[in-house]
Amino acid sequence: MPGTDKLYIIREDALPSVLKKTLYVKELLETGKVSSITEAIEKAEISRGAYYKYKDLIMPFYDMQSEKKVTILMVLEDVKGVLSKILNIMAKYNVNVITINQNVPINNVANVTITVDTFDLKIKIGDLIRKIGGTEGVKKIDIISSGT
Repeated sequence: MPGTDKLYIIREDALPSVLKKTLYVKELLETGKVSSITEAIEKAEISRGAYYKYKDLIMPFYDMQSEKKVTILMVLEDVKGVLSKILNIMAKYNVNVITINQNVPINNVANVTITVDTFDLKIKIGDLIRKIGGTEGVKKIDIISSGT
């Protein structure tokens, strides 16, 4: 409906090509893989008009930083220092930890749920999740909720 500000979560494979290409242009620009919008839209094979029409209307779910509270579920190996490394990464990027819940390890892995405030986050939440996910001992990481 025109004039509504409703937000939706939709799987990428359901998106029209023009929206996928718009996201690709934004990614190229954000990562510095191209030096101009012209170069990015040529690489993505999208018109300048289409890019400008959609660029402010679509973004990856993890990049929606208007939400302040995020709950992260992780599966961690039962190894000394893994959680400490994760907390150091969070501190490095100004994440304020609100709660930590760690289950007793079973089969050498433990489920850990951390709720954080991302208001002062220095990077995008998706980038933070990728950095934490790349930490040795992190078997799985997902955002399970976000809100104010």
